[in-house]
Amino acid sequence: MSQSPHVLNWFEIPVTDFARAKAFYEAVLGRPIKPLVMGPITMGFLSSDPNAVGGAIVSGEGVTPSLHGTTVYLNGGDDLAPLLARVEKAGGSIAVHKTEIGNDFGFFALFVDTEGNKVGLHSMG
Repeated sequence: MSQSPHVLNWFEIPVTDFARAKAFYEAVLGRPIKPLVMGPITMGFLSSDPNAVGGAIVSGEGVTPSLHGTTVYLNGGDDLAPLLARVEKAGGSIAVHKTEIGNDFGFFALFVDTEGNKVGLHSMG
């Protein structure tokens, strides 16, 4: 069995109001989110590429959004600014505006989604 070159395999962003969170992430990411009900859990897949690191918004018992803890950074494409510009229009807030990381590591920004999660964006431009 070979190991993946990626340390990250899967991530879940907890949400309390699935419909609201789905609308928010669809607006920010500019792509549809496919929901899947798995017993008491509802997941909305953020990527449909089976060869990429995947993740989902997740709603259900025991799922609690938070501003504290692990921060997931979503791919901001060539320039995270267009995605970040859609955050407030979609009901979220910007915690850290687009900021250069330095050392040729690109740029990052942080936002708070409609559910109260702190989420990051990263891009090289």
